[in-house]
Amino acid sequence: MQSKRLGIFSLVCSLALLVGFSDAATASAQVPTFTVGWSVYAGWNPYFYMQKSGILKKWADKYGIAIKVQRFDYAASLDSFVAKNIDACAMTNMEALDMPAAAGVDSTAIIVGDYSNGNDAVLVRNNLTFQTLPSKPVMLVQKTVSEYLLERGMVLNGQQAQLGKLHLINTSDSDIVAAFLNNKSNEAVVTWKPLVSQIVADKSVHSIFDSSKIPGEIMDLMVVRSEVLNTPNGQKFAKALTGAWYETIQQVAAGQPNALKYSAAASGDSVESYKEQLKTTALFATPKSAVDFADGAEVQQKMDLVRQFCFKHGLLGQGIHSVDDVAIAYPNGTVQGNKTRVRLRFNSAFMQAAAQGKL
Repeated sequence: MQSKRLGIFSLVCSLALLVGFSDAATASAQVPTFTVGWSVYAGWNPYFYMQKSGILKKWADKYGIAIKVQRFDYAASLDSFVAKNIDACAMTNMEALDMPAAAGVDSTAIIVGDYSNGNDAVLVRNNLTFQTLPSKPVMLVQKTVSEYLLERGMVLNGQQAQLGKLHLINTSDSDIVAAFLNNKSNEAVVTWKPLVSQIVADKSVHSIFDSSKIPGEIMDLMVVRSEVLNTPNGQKFAKALTGAWYETIQQVAAGQPNALKYSAAASGDSVESYKEQLKTTALFATPKSAVDFADGAEVQQKMDLVRQFCFKHGLLGQGIHSVDDVAIAYPNGTVQGNKTRVRLRFNSAFMQAAAQGKL
């Protein structure tokens, strides 16, 4: 009789465990899950540390959601975002305009992480200048800020009339270092750090122009699809991601050893190399500094330069007859372009909440 009771007890326990596991699996399946894409860049490498350190999970758990972080080549991350395979993506202000916005994907920048202050550069061999550049192939990732930087360098160095003569060679960011360094016949390349740092380690290469000459024009953003953001869970996602970002980036800015170690490891760099990259990154380490920049009139002035460039090069999509056909909305309520065609939005509300300790 005792053994029978034990057998029944064991059966009941087993059933209870099965029910428990089933409930747990169901609960897990019901947790809203979001995916963030990032690519190698000094200002975006902290997303790797954010995940490794558990900071991201802590903030996601706080809001009852799950957040995955996925690394891509830069162009591939934009394609995945436009295809709606990921919910958010680290990208520059220009790509936010000429990729998702041009494709009709309404997107919102929730974090202005930094602006490039020397990270992006035009690099040459054999003492090439902007005057002689049009006669040479130029390697870069086309339709990105590299092309924008190159053109701004040409214009600011009096070579606007030669823009149509540039010969651009589209090269993936994962291939560009080896492709340039392993073939000495390549004489010009435009890219960003840490790739710039790797290339200029070759003493025959030097920079003739970099983003410090156009401060604030190349911004680094975290962009979320607006259709995702405009849901209750999307709001939780934005809050969790913003909270995790500022906890992470403040550790990076303070030189916390693990923060630097893992951020450097994200791109296979040494800590010293990563510190060098941060020197040319105008990092908004506090949410208040980011809000002050995002809410300022200067952002609209910089974005006007970018949207004019995109329109001129046909990067705003098919059937676009005016630069105003792809409009930009700003935190103060103003709209650059046709108010019925807003595709890119700057939203400082989450950064503001972080600044006020309300996340």
